[in-house]
Amino acid sequence: MISLEKVRKTYGEGVTEVHALRDVDLEVPTGEMIVILGPSGSGKTTLLNLVGAIDDVSSGSIRVGDVDLSSLNADERVEYRRTQVGFVFQFFNLIPTLTASENVELVAELTRGDGAQRAHTALEQVGLVGRFDHFPSQLSGGEQQRVAIARALAKEPPILLCDEPTGELDFETGRLILGLLRRLNRENRQTMLLVTHNAAIGEIADRVVRLRSGEIIEDRHIEVPVDAEALTW
Repeated sequence: MISLEKVRKTYGEGVTEVHALRDVDLEVPTGEMIVILGPSGSGKTTLLNLVGAIDDVSSGSIRVGDVDLSSLNADERVEYRRTQVGFVFQFFNLIPTLTASENVELVAELTRGDGAQRAHTALEQVGLVGRFDHFPSQLSGGEQQRVAIARALAKEPPILLCDEPTGELDFETGRLILGLLRRLNRENRQTMLLVTHNAAIGEIADRVVRLRSGEIIEDRHIEVPVDAEALTW
């Protein structure tokens, strides 16, 4: 599904040059859930942004299926993000004047018609039956993150990119969200990359990739992933 070959990403130039990623090689099979670990500044979010075509590589290549992302023009990159990738961020980024259903429907309509139906289906998937007409201010932090996940799911993308999705949540709510993501990964066969600085979260995944200073220092398969309910940190 996703293949990175000798990927480098550099920001700035001269004395201000920063090497965010250095010759990263990574293969991600369809349907696999990978947790990407590393401290701040290790290149985790940069990697997600490159796979999501939010940014472009400085050198090397990223292929998703048969598509080389570097070969896409601006309009094709927008189309790729619109149809192939769902994003879940640390901050929920919900529109406060729209209900949960409207927040999801807005994104669903970008891909094709029947947005209202797909919004309701996605909200049902994340366990928010009965909360469709609530505004973000009427929802808990965990419920708002569920809306954000439903918003990503409503596009029915083959790839889900999650950047610190539990960063703004308390421990118990964070575990619930992780359990939900793992369940959706298995049920929908979506390829999922989840970025975090929390090493314990890696145990729920199929595989853990650890970054340091823009380089992969560990790529480990998890023989028996644990249930999110069993996580402690």
